[in-house]
Amino acid sequence: MSFVLVEKPRPQVALVTLNRPERMNAMAFDVMIPLRETLEAVAADNDVRVVVLTGAGDGFCSGADLQGAGSVPNIDGLTKTSIARRSMDLLNDVMIALRRMHQPVISAVNGAAIGGGFCLSVGTDIRIATEGAYFRAAGINNGLTSTELGMSYLLPRAIGASRAFEIMLSGRDVDAAEAERIGLVSRTVPAGELLDTCYDLAERIIGFSRVGTELTKRMLWSGMEAGSFESHMQHEGMAQLYVRLTTENFDEAIRARRDRRTPVYED
Repeated sequence: MSFVLVEKPRPQVALVTLNRPERMNAMAFDVMIPLRETLEAVAADNDVRVVVLTGAGDGFCSGADLQGAGSVPNIDGLTKTSIARRSMDLLNDVMIALRRMHQPVISAVNGAAIGGGFCLSVGTDIRIATEGAYFRAAGINNGLTSTELGMSYLLPRAIGASRAFEIMLSGRDVDAAEAERIGLVSRTVPAGELLDTCYDLAERIIGFSRVGTELTKRMLWSGMEAGSFESHMQHEGMAQLYVRLTTENFDEAIRARRDRRTPVYED
């Protein structure tokens, strides 16, 4: 059985599905290692312009698998401490693979996003959730920290520091309505409309130029990491000049608007 599925439900859209519904798509290594490999393969597929990430069944991802974490490769001869460090690196690699993808990634949060599953969703570029979805930073509830997989970096940037502190320190559930209100998700939709909503958004993004969307994604993430406002503006300006001077996209957009037609971008 494959724990990660890839489909192409619409042209230039890849749907990546965590496929272990009986465990609510928990983050066993048997799931996460194939997920990283899949993300890297999809990133290299130039026929894919937008990626949608979701979970099979009624949950997005329930975080750590408390019944069995699966097998960690290449640990023979290592101590318990070294195995733990190697294991965390394997999970971190999934988040890094998400960040490095050229394509915008939309998470279709179809249910519970708990612990590492919460982190996984926040690591995507856009989040859309069903009305029954919820989020929980669960580490604090299990005697650990809620800081894992970049969560203490990503969540304050997504919803603001005070809300992030409160959610991560309390370990409480954030339902879909609150998630939309505080900006954790872009919108909530009925369960039956989730994937089509994501696909429709993907098609809108695909309608723009590849270089424009990929650089916009890169500049947005870079802006959240920038050391200073002025240096980031320089990066933004260079990206804009690069697209303006090396493609015909701007001229094509003007012609298409004048001719009342859809622009056809070559880059």
